[in-house]
Amino acid sequence: MQHRHGIESVDKCLRDIMAPIDPSRSSRPFGGITVVFGGDYRQTLSVIPKASRGETVRSTLNRSKLWDFCKVFTLRQNMRLHSGLSDERNKIIAEFAKWQLAIGDGKVHSITENPGDDGLVDFEIPEQFIVHRTNNPIQSLFDITYPDFLSNMSSYDYLRSRAILTPTNSLVDDINDFVIKKISGKTHTYFSQDSIDDNGGEDNDFDTAFLVEYLNSINIPCLPKHELLIKVGCTVMLMWNLNQIPGLCNGT
Repeated sequence: MQHRHGIESVDKCLRDIMAPIDPSRSSRPFGGITVVFGGDYRQTLSVIPKASRGETVRSTLNRSKLWDFCKVFTLRQNMRLHSGLSDERNKIIAEFAKWQLAIGDGKVHSITENPGDDGLVDFEIPEQFIVHRTNNPIQSLFDITYPDFLSNMSSYDYLRSRAILTPTNSLVDDINDFVIKKISGKTHTYFSQDSIDDNGGEDNDFDTAFLVEYLNSINIPCLPKHELLIKVGCTVMLMWNLNQIPGLCNGT
């Protein structure tokens, strides 16, 4: 996601640094030093605030003069195919991976007749990769992703080999609540703190301005939910904080 101008600046700096050691290095990319880049240039674009898609595409490394000196290695082996899944699931994953690569290589025609100025187009997802909407879509998605869940919920390999990805936090909460109800046993509820530190004086209306009910209703990405519902046997994901202190999402 690095803008090509930043990479070209590093290239120029290294050429200037290495030229006094060997004048020929001033004409060699990055002063003759081997540089390795990682990423998928078919999908990952530079992050430029308020830029059009055309401007963003032109800022990628493969639009730089340095690209002519790059040797590209393509990873074509899907490591998930070696995770011990059934042959049928491996077949579906392999077909989906192949379809994704074909889109990136421009081998799949879009269904958008007249793309707009942003260059965005739509593709039709093959039938075998779609979970069709039902009266209970979460149930359908769960049954396909976690077949025979209750018999395998204690298996680490079973849990590591599958996951449900969601675009919004609200869907995460819905799926978590659904899975919790699938697990038998008593539900234990843990609450967050019901107050905010007040550094003001004693005579102020801070507490009345931020009611406990209001604090507990806040649900935004950067804060944990007020309620944590768990059961015996429920999987809990531990996070690493930026300061490398292991703990839960809220740092405890």
